[in-house]
Amino acid sequence: MGGWSLYALVYLGLARADAAWQSWGLLLVYGLYFGLTEGAAKALVADLTPSAQRGAAFGLYHAAVGLAALPASLLFGVFWAALGPQVAFSIGAGLALAAALVLLAVVRPGPPA
Repeated sequence: MGGWSLYALVYLGLARADAAWQSWGLLLVYGLYFGLTEGAAKALVADLTPSAQRGAAFGLYHAAVGLAALPASLLFGVFWAALGPQVAFSIGAGLALAAALVLLAVVRPGPPA
């Protein structure tokens, strides 16, 4: 949740940044998002998958991430070209917030194993 919320905040910041130093600073913070979510996403895949099927689950996870990246990037570029960078980043922030809310609704934290 923290990582996706940070992602949304960074994208909102990029939508409103009007100086290069602001964009560079936000891109550095974007690295924190990656650090907060990359390991947690893989741990979630491992937690939700029986041990005998983890290899296939990780393959499916990485295939889904890779296949989603191209159309997402193309759509972002279309929004940028048609509506401008502020709108493109704002849409990205909204989608990140929606993803965080879906994650919260679908995956409930339980007691430690």
